[in-house]
Amino acid sequence: MSQQTDTPTPSRRRTGTATDLALIATFAALIAVCAILPAITVGGAVPITLQTFGTILAGAVLGARRGFLAVLLYLAVGAVGLPVFAGGSAGVAPFVGPSVGFLIAMPLAAALCGFIVERLPRRRVGSTIALIALAGIGSNIVLTHPLGILGMSWLGDLTLQQAFIADLAFWPGDVVKNILVGVVAASVHRAFPALLPPRTQPA
Repeated sequence: MSQQTDTPTPSRRRTGTATDLALIATFAALIAVCAILPAITVGGAVPITLQTFGTILAGAVLGARRGFLAVLLYLAVGAVGLPVFAGGSAGVAPFVGPSVGFLIAMPLAAALCGFIVERLPRRRVGSTIALIALAGIGSNIVLTHPLGILGMSWLGDLTLQQAFIADLAFWPGDVVKNILVGVVAASVHRAFPALLPPRTQPA
């Protein structure tokens, strides 16, 4: 007796691709909204915005690949002239200013957070929220803050020590934003459990 295999048909592949594109575009738009909301200026070269909230949320909700592409699409849209960067700025100017390190880090941090979240256990809501929040904070510690400090030092006329001190202003908000990411992402995955790729089970 022949064994039936569940091979995706062309129509199912097209549907999956269309869904992926819609999710990527939606989260790129969400990041843009987060970026252009009123920023908080703390005296440094880079203002505090909700941009990183949208970035990490994209990775946590969509996973590594789609989260990375959503942030990349957002950056591309801003680079070609739409005013979607912090303060309504656009074009290549933000990429040659003090915020360049943060911009470069954004898609990488989204991908790293998504990579971690894809492999987290999905059981109790409370522990899931905490683990996703830690994944977001860890991604920012590894990528966003170091690259942001380098960018502020390079193009913000600061020493590395001054840039590091300036970056400390972002940390309290970073923790709060990642807790919110954990709450939102855990709720989304509870409502749509198939949104992330299935976890690889140990052999």
